[in-house]
Amino acid sequence: MSPTTTPSPAPAPAAAPSSTKGAKRSLMSSLMDATALLRSASFKEDSYVAAALPPSELRALADLRALLATHPDPISIWGVPLNPSPAAATAADGTTTTTPPAAADERADVVLLKFLRARDFRVRDAHAMVLRCAAWRGEFGADAVLDEDLGFKDLEGVVAYMHGWDREGHPVCYNAYGVFKDRGMYERVFGDGDRLARFLRWRVQVMERGVRALSLRPGGVNAIIQVTDLKDMPKRELRAASNQILSLFQDNYPEMVARKVFINVPWYFSVLFSMISPFLTERTKSKFVIAREGNVAETLYKFIRPELVPVQYGGLSRAGDLENGPPKPASEFTIKGGEKVFLEIDGIEAGATITWDLVVGGWDLEYGAEYVPAAEESYTLCVEKTRMVPATAEEPVHNAFTAREAGKMVLSIDNSGSRKRKVAAYRYFVRKPSA
Repeated sequence: MSPTTTPSPAPAPAAAPSSTKGAKRSLMSSLMDATALLRSASFKEDSYVAAALPPSELRALADLRALLATHPDPISIWGVPLNPSPAAATAADGTTTTTPPAAADERADVVLLKFLRARDFRVRDAHAMVLRCAAWRGEFGADAVLDEDLGFKDLEGVVAYMHGWDREGHPVCYNAYGVFKDRGMYERVFGDGDRLARFLRWRVQVMERGVRALSLRPGGVNAIIQVTDLKDMPKRELRAASNQILSLFQDNYPEMVARKVFINVPWYFSVLFSMISPFLTERTKSKFVIAREGNVAETLYKFIRPELVPVQYGGLSRAGDLENGPPKPASEFTIKGGEKVFLEIDGIEAGATITWDLVVGGWDLEYGAEYVPAAEESYTLCVEKTRMVPATAEEPVHNAFTAREAGKMVLSIDNSGSRKRKVAAYRYFVRKPSA
């Protein structure tokens, strides 16, 4: 597919060499703009590679290991043994011998560093936190929660769910509590203490899925990305549940979130954040990304490829798309205000079927599609009449066309009525005619 851009209101003929050169330069500028956005983040993820740690942190890690080694009972968190015990063996004459513990699991250092960082490398505080977390996991039954049916199938993929990964391989967890503005839904889930307890257990279940997707190894992917949708969230009603979830995760899942992205943020959240920002460390603030309504797709594309962003957030990924493996990558581009872009899919054979997906962040522009046969005596066919796609559209364009003769498909995206630059993505599949 060869995309071209044409400035509005008077697009030049595509055949003119000077116009074609200008169009290509305009598209390249848009792609460079998108790349600049990806490089603008100041966040730097913590390392778990021993060679990258300063001496003070290495000493704290060694001290924490020594403290845990004094415990007579084995301690394991997320399936990682933290204090391997010596092995005992009984000889034929009845004497008992012990052998040194097996070499420490390299994942143990990753887990211990998370607890140390959560307590600013205060070893005794981190040690106490490890013991409390291990005790909580035993009482809560956290290792078995993944196998439970907690009765929240209708919340899967809506309220809290793992979906895809970011550009660096971190699993992504989406959170959206807007459905609870419906009083009936709220009462069904949070109506009494037992229901709230079951919901908290389900929320831990989702988090455990995210942890299972991590490598927990030096140099590996050791944290998730959280995307929280604040649209329509009944903040007052959910205060008790939110506080309990926050407390559970802070105490028992330290440093498990590499970045927190807040989308559809109301104006008062930005004001609140500006008030508390001076009291947050630079490291904490570097993890936060805040996007107002209308900038959701542009923000998410900085961190997540569009074929992995859910359709309701301006991406191309629908429920179930990832069950059969990674999706086909999409091509990204930007459309400047006042531009009209043509995406051309060339070399289509007679009898071939082409399927395409297209999405534009924020929409509020015109879209159309036509098929241009290669034969000069043939007529251009209107595949989709030009129509206005509103800003409220939550589904990408998805269509298919079977060509009767060889030619090309041309998709038009007209942003000439807006001054705002918009991010966009597309992909296509061509199924050749059967023999």
